[in-house]
Amino acid sequence: MYRKAIEHLKKWQKSKSRKPLLLTWARQVGKTFLIRQFWNECYSNTIYLNFENVAPEIAQLFENDLDPKKILTNLEIYFKQEITPWKTLLIFDEIQSNPRALTSLKYFNELAGEYHIIASGSLLWIALHKETSFPVGKIEFLHLEPMDFEEFLLANGEEKLIKLYKKSPNQIFDGRLYEYMKQYLFVGWMPEIVQSWITEQDVEKIDLLQWNILQSYRYDFSKHTNEQMTKRLTQIWEAIPLQFAKENDKFIRWILRQWARAKDYEIALQWLVDSGLVRKVNRVKRWDKLPLLAYQEDSAFKLYFLDVWLLRKLADIPSNVLMNKYSIFNEYNWLFAEQFVLQNMNNYKIFYRTSNANAEVDFITQIEEKIIPIEVKSGENTKSKSLKIYREKYNPQICIRFSLLDFIKQDWLINIPLYLIFCFDELINK
Repeated sequence: MYRKAIEHLKKWQKSKSRKPLLLTWARQVGKTFLIRQFWNECYSNTIYLNFENVAPEIAQLFENDLDPKKILTNLEIYFKQEITPWKTLLIFDEIQSNPRALTSLKYFNELAGEYHIIASGSLLWIALHKETSFPVGKIEFLHLEPMDFEEFLLANGEEKLIKLYKKSPNQIFDGRLYEYMKQYLFVGWMPEIVQSWITEQDVEKIDLLQWNILQSYRYDFSKHTNEQMTKRLTQIWEAIPLQFAKENDKFIRWILRQWARAKDYEIALQWLVDSGLVRKVNRVKRWDKLPLLAYQEDSAFKLYFLDVWLLRKLADIPSNVLMNKYSIFNEYNWLFAEQFVLQNMNNYKIFYRTSNANAEVDFITQIEEKIIPIEVKSGENTKSKSLKIYREKYNPQICIRFSLLDFIKQDWLINIPLYLIFCFDELINK
């Protein structure tokens, strides 16, 4: 399965200013899968270390002298193969399990820059000890998100369909794309699950894989925190679907009215955000001034999951609902629509804005010097009081609406069908 991030890795390989690369973000997004694909395509020789189950004598190498030459010599002896500058790829997987190995990246950068090293890790900021020396300025970062809808289509062999719609959004295959979108909402974006679905199309197996990953996330709560913090993490985690029945911008206040010691719950929420499991979209005070980030409100926000299937599982929505025509959005309104849009726009910094109690623009983003409001509609009824208020007051050059209507381009509005979200960049550029 093709992941767009592999192009970043190929550029890194050829860069003259290359530093050790740290591939990070949440568990199960496909970090190891991507690295394996990269080394198979681009390297003839690889040394792979997984610090969660590495041999004790290898782990011990990093406990003593962090001189890169000594580490490399010992690795050559252990693996019985030569490590060649510029040709051998060194992989330090699950590096959060060995903080000294993370520290060693500093010395590899300073003293052995000719060696290609990729490290990967999850829960990095949480798992590391306070005394860990982090190699600030000595490494490059790459945050790997779950598969987006375009990658899902590519995994299903629809490269020609993607090219066709990017060339012109008015085509005749909307029904096929809608069916793929339904599958995507059910399967989610994690490579292991996507691969299983494409190969077997087994609903029960997908449910089991998702349940296992969900349990591993909950296990991480207890593994990396104490009992009280685990309880708070679980309460927030399981309450996120409830925000869609509340006033979104007051979600956290609604939670904290029921639970004591607001500060403790704010720490728990930040843990979920830092782990990559939860996405936080802040409200902005102004939507007519740049940069938007300067007007962000820390106390008002909406929460979304890392992956759309987590929303389905924790909201206890049966899988058959997603496979029936149009019932997704008719029954569950914007529950899936906003999550779907947000996660497919992870290249953009997203906010939202309310002008009064009854008018909220779902998302708002900044593209160069332009502020672009984005309305998300869950069906074909696209009347929007919020977008109208925004336009009348600020007269933006363009507004975006995602819905289930066909593609429409007016003087000030572009309506993009939800299943054409992979065309967003091209449409904005045009």
